[in-house]
Amino acid sequence: MSRDYLDASCIVYLIEAASPFHSAVVARLTRYRTDPSAAVVTSRLSRLECRTRPLREGNSTLLLAYDAFFSSGRLILVEINAPVIERATDLRAGRGFKTPDAIHLATAIHEGAPTSMLKC
Repeated sequence: MSRDYLDASCIVYLIEAASPFHSAVVARLTRYRTDPSAAVVTSRLSRLECRTRPLREGNSTLLLAYDAFFSSGRLILVEINAPVIERATDLRAGRGFKTPDAIHLATAIHEGAPTSMLKC
């Protein structure tokens, strides 16, 4: 099974068609659209990061778009569990990543998704 990890910024570019990176995310997900065994992976943290602004602004249309994305059957939404936190802690301490980035990277590693495509 092919897996592509998307952090929250990639999801925002995808859902909101935000320039300049929307087309890059769409191109990256070509395999997802053509290969039924392909999956998109993200952390539960992405759900928090993506839904906060639409909730704060009362933007129900955008919130529904995010909710549809996060409820997709081919999306693997990974919980922030103890192994992910331990790996994120090591990444933060050893490499200086900010906490959210360390959690995203640790989740991608934990799920076996290529880390070369982590950030958009």
